[in-house]
Amino acid sequence: MADEWSASILVIEDEPKYRRLIATNLVMAGYQAREVGDGYLALQELYQNEPDLILLDLRLPDMDGFTLCQRLRKLTTVPILVLTALDTEEALVQSLDLGADDYITKPFSASELTARIRALLRRSQPALTSNGTMPCGRVRLDAKTREMSSGDKTVRLTPTEWRLMREFVLHCGKVLPHEHLLGKVWGPGYQAEHEYLRVYVRRLRQHLEPDPHHPVYLVSHAGIGYALYPDPRGELGGRG
Repeated sequence: MADEWSASILVIEDEPKYRRLIATNLVMAGYQAREVGDGYLALQELYQNEPDLILLDLRLPDMDGFTLCQRLRKLTTVPILVLTALDTEEALVQSLDLGADDYITKPFSASELTARIRALLRRSQPALTSNGTMPCGRVRLDAKTREMSSGDKTVRLTPTEWRLMREFVLHCGKVLPHEHLLGKVWGPGYQAEHEYLRVYVRRLRQHLEPDPHHPVYLVSHAGIGYALYPDPRGELGGRG
């Protein structure tokens, strides 16, 4: 991972003038910027030189942006920030479900974009306060590789998945309020964005639950928050 201020950012945007403006603002902010105008070139660029962060427009000429987001997430764990004019909850949830780490709607200011980028790059840095393996019952987190083991299954987590799961493991068996989790993982400006949390908890359950539709380890406490238990507990208040 490059230093935050020299990070390489891949801009995937089909409108040349808009793409050039974004790239110029990124360079002025101290980042390296590479630009592509369609999904095929984005995948080619990723294979040749993986960036530190991806900016993804959902409307592309050759490939549905949601499909590309899913393909990118299968190939890399670097942060993905969706840039789109689609200002709907459905588009937000679908983007997060497919692996995006954050979502910003057009029009947006250069300062807002760079602030989101800085936050994502900070979150993608390996945790410096935890070394070795962190356990919570059958779950093990490896701070060096950012991998999670659950039973006989091991997966490499995305930066956002890692930060959320790390928070659960560090507070094993304790109920963490929604606002606490959102503030710790996404930042103080996201404490009302409960949809982010619901989507990522659902994704983590796919990794660690024997039956993700009936979670017994990562459990909801309705109206309060979530807890990761070392032993099966079953749902206490719904799956939200």
